[in-house]
Amino acid sequence: MIKKLVIVLTVFFAFQMNAQEGTSSPYSFYGIGTLKFKGTVENKSMGGLSIFTDSIHVNLRNPASYAGLNLKSFNDESRPVKFAVAGSHSSLNLKANSGSDKTSSTTFDYLALSFPLGKFGVGFGLLPYTSVGYKLESRDNDILTNRYRGEGGLNKTYLGLGYQLSNSLSIGIDVSYNFGNVQNTVIEFVYDSDGNPAQYHSREDNRSDLSGLNVNFGLSYKTMLNEKFELVTGLTYTPKSTLTSNNERSFATIAFNSSGQEFVINAIEADLESSNLKTTDLTLPSRFSIGAGLGQPRKWFIGTEYTTQKTSEFKNPIFSIDNTTFVDGSTFALGGFWIPDYNSFGSYWKRATYRAGLHFENTGLEINDETINEFGISFGVGLPIGNVFSNANIGFEIGKRGTTNKNLIQENFFNINIGLSLNDRWFQKRKYN
Repeated sequence: MIKKLVIVLTVFFAFQMNAQEGTSSPYSFYGIGTLKFKGTVENKSMGGLSIFTDSIHVNLRNPASYAGLNLKSFNDESRPVKFAVAGSHSSLNLKANSGSDKTSSTTFDYLALSFPLGKFGVGFGLLPYTSVGYKLESRDNDILTNRYRGEGGLNKTYLGLGYQLSNSLSIGIDVSYNFGNVQNTVIEFVYDSDGNPAQYHSREDNRSDLSGLNVNFGLSYKTMLNEKFELVTGLTYTPKSTLTSNNERSFATIAFNSSGQEFVINAIEADLESSNLKTTDLTLPSRFSIGAGLGQPRKWFIGTEYTTQKTSEFKNPIFSIDNTTFVDGSTFALGGFWIPDYNSFGSYWKRATYRAGLHFENTGLEINDETINEFGISFGVGLPIGNVFSNANIGFEIGKRGTTNKNLIQENFFNINIGLSLNDRWFQKRKYN
């Protein structure tokens, strides 16, 4: 157990040291950033499908997964304690009517633990919820007019409880504390009548510190239709919630030295109190998902899931951008897995889990009356390691987000996701002869 905890913490801090920005997407410019996928590498490798639950993998999206039946290999006495940690690397090709560019980012994705308490199960962990990381420029006839940059995002730490109502049905609830900040800077460049850059330019700096609670409810139902096939269904619901946003804004006159570094000549703080913008409420939208699938235990599974998010409910008076609106979003996912021979002793690769899937998402963001959609195809493999059902998971995803219509940007992305799913037995009855 100690060795596994050391591995988890080592991987966690390695990703934290390398993950300076969680995204490099230009679309993180809007709202509180790009919404991060709340799920494991296993989920993401199946197109984002999260309805499947078992006794050896953490499920971050459905708190009903914390509960479950005891394992026959544990003499029907308990279930394993589950650890999970992961990170990812994303490469982006950005395409616009005026040109193209490349960028990349590496990020920590989650750290989670789930353990059994009889018919109950408890889970807790830490993961990013949104991420901001962009550097953009606007030009007028090849003349630089504005430069934008942003960083930060919202993180989530959660504590959840699941309960096994029957052999087939379990329910659960997560309570999450959301925290973080969003920072952005806008530089407006000034030119003289001959088009030459002026000595001084203006800069606006904004910062919003965010915090607040929200809850997530889950239900999971699994039953054998006959001796061979199993039906798996699940649903989750996250009600609308409100975060507190403490805001700061300042204006500065800046200049650039010969190497292009900017420095402040003078600055003043904006009076946000007079406009009731010093402290505002940020509304996080409600979310509902439902899905079902069919499979053969320890052999194969295929399922589909549909998620709706009332993104139109998102609002914060401090975040207002012209020609941008939030509408209700949705996601459709289809995916599954295949295990050639779960009990194979002669071939390691026959015991591996092979996953694949696809998803289509309406992000809920509209810019210049253009809907920002995302499509992705994913695949991956789960590699058995050690004993007690532990495994390493590697996933790959290719897809695109956005469009080049109306001077927007299309992102073509390639993501690599790496995670560990480690299991151990903490609670074991002692037997005496």
